[in-house]
Amino acid sequence: MKAQMQKGFTLIELMIVVAIIGILAAIAIPAYQDYVTKAKFQDIVSAAASAETAISVCLTENAGVVTSCDTIAEVGITTLVNSKEAATALAITGTTAAVTATASAAAGGYTYVNTPTLAAGATQVVWTQSGDCLAAKVCKQ
Repeated sequence: MKAQMQKGFTLIELMIVVAIIGILAAIAIPAYQDYVTKAKFQDIVSAAASAETAISVCLTENAGVVTSCDTIAEVGITTLVNSKEAATALAITGTTAAVTATASAAAGGYTYVNTPTLAAGATQVVWTQSGDCLAAKVCKQ
């Protein structure tokens, strides 16, 4: 009698492959969703960068006096460029000259706040991030 050659895969082999694909998908899909949220939130951080640069220049020119740089007119910007991922418009807030924005639900709904300080006699503005984007690890400090 002639022995028959096996053709194809056995049921166990197919089940093992399906299990491996399922495990990989269970790990990859949440990681991808986190990546997408972080990428969308970075659009807000990028939009804030131009305002932060203008505030830094203003603070340096005004010896660190924050109240001289707490509106868009004082920092020399005609309009703030808003992110398409923002739920609230990018703003320069009150007496701290902080740049603030809140992300849309698609970008996680997190709040971004970046506050400048310029020490007396210093030449470099130090920015301090706050807001719930730090706890969620979608913005860097």
